[in-house]
Amino acid sequence: MEEIITRQHFQIFKSTNFQIEKMSLTIKVPPVGESITEVTLSSWKKKDGDTVKMDEVIAELESDKATFELTAEADGVLKTQAKEGDTLPIGAVVAIIEEGGAVEESKPAAVESSSKETVAVPAPQPETPATAASSLEVKVPTVGESITEVTLSRWIKKDGDTVAMDEAIAELESDKATFELTAEKAGVLKTIAQEGDVLPIGAVVCTIEGSGAAKPAATAAAPAAASAPVTTEKATTYASGTPSPAAAKILAEKGVDAKGVSGTGVAGRITKEDALLAEKVSENPQVNKEALKDVGSPKPAAAAPKTETVASGPRSDRREKMSSLRKTVARRLVAVKNETAMLTTFNEVDMSPIMELRTKYKDKFKEKHGVGLGFMSFFTKAVCEALKDWPAVGARIEGEEIVYSNFADISIAVSAPKGLVVPVIRNAESMSLAEIEKAVAALAVKARDGKLTLEEMSGGTFTITNGGVFGSMMSTPILNSPQSAILGMHNIIERPVAVNGQVVIRPMMYLALSYDHRIIDGRESVSFLVRVKQLLEDPSRLLLGV
Repeated sequence: MEEIITRQHFQIFKSTNFQIEKMSLTIKVPPVGESITEVTLSSWKKKDGDTVKMDEVIAELESDKATFELTAEADGVLKTQAKEGDTLPIGAVVAIIEEGGAVEESKPAAVESSSKETVAVPAPQPETPATAASSLEVKVPTVGESITEVTLSRWIKKDGDTVAMDEAIAELESDKATFELTAEKAGVLKTIAQEGDVLPIGAVVCTIEGSGAAKPAATAAAPAAASAPVTTEKATTYASGTPSPAAAKILAEKGVDAKGVSGTGVAGRITKEDALLAEKVSENPQVNKEALKDVGSPKPAAAAPKTETVASGPRSDRREKMSSLRKTVARRLVAVKNETAMLTTFNEVDMSPIMELRTKYKDKFKEKHGVGLGFMSFFTKAVCEALKDWPAVGARIEGEEIVYSNFADISIAVSAPKGLVVPVIRNAESMSLAEIEKAVAALAVKARDGKLTLEEMSGGTFTITNGGVFGSMMSTPILNSPQSAILGMHNIIERPVAVNGQVVIRPMMYLALSYDHRIIDGRESVSFLVRVKQLLEDPSRLLLGV
């Protein structure tokens, strides 16, 4: 009787389990915005037939405005309905999750003691949850409100490497800054994304398996002896041969392989100085990644084409993938040209008074304030005074409204190693010349080292750019959207000019003011530039406010 009851219970369980397995959940394209009617299935993060968990990312959808993730709404087995590249309307079925897939395998383990028919079922089960429980997904962190995606520029650690907690494993690049991705725990790295992939915020970059190193050791003859040397070697030489972000940039531009450069930094890390020295040693800056791969090829025939490529110098090409920063700058500049009525007005300024003032007081100024007295502080101060008289030059358009600011956040265009960046000096109108010079120097150092934060580059009501440091005589700068005006400085050249009816030699600079004619009229733009000219040619007016 007891055996009959047991079998009856098992048949009831089996029937119930069959019903659970048949239960399914439809995953549809969610509403993502009032103006968006369709999306594109850019990639599947999980494959057809994979077992997924609730809230796990299964696919990546892309609209004309942003990229976002599609997550599983329940545990189960994934059955894909759409293909990568399909354009789907809002509400379309993307996939089906059969919820019984994971339940069926977990139930027989409880009935194992009362029925021999289920003995074979739970055999593979303990391995799956053990591995899943010991692994940690490393995702793209949130780096700013305006940033929705980043580019995986390079892997610092390789697939299968043992990593320590807080150790840098990859380098991510956004359209504004470059930052490192660190390991959130110690374990074995399993890479998912590849170098060059564009990843949305929250996308899974890799996993770290804490028990990954112990499993291969269990199958070896001496597990304790096998695991100890690996851990020790990785812990002491994980940075060996790994370039810093600045060094990696230099090596990539010159086509030098990091494997052939010896690092003098901590734990053998390749520093910026090592990269510069490698640049001097290498006499072939046109070597690209394909040529570097050919060097390691054992075939002797590969040496002949490489020699011909070197000899043909000017005839060779070198291709580099456009960075996220460069793509964003290009997209914004084209948008400014297409969406604004941009004009440029010119004037010239006699720099003699400012140069005489600098020559007279630069030593005392540096001794007291600890910073040099440059031209940028005078131009920033003059712009702030002129904005008080002509506030429309510092205004911006938002929808059908014009926004005027009672403060002056001056953006300073700086040429950084990765491209043009525009950090902002906040409340410049209330700062002294010394405070402006200190702010400019600090922002320039951060820009050169790639350490500018998003807050330091966001906002701004007016931009100043200095093409004169590169020898530019005259140019028409492009607006820094959503700002409505930008002032361009140029090089100082001694030219003959007429002063009080006499021809004299003076250091002259051309000034260019590009502006959006939609909200700034010609009278305002010309008057603003004339006001800046007057303040620069008579610096005492900056102190008196007249």
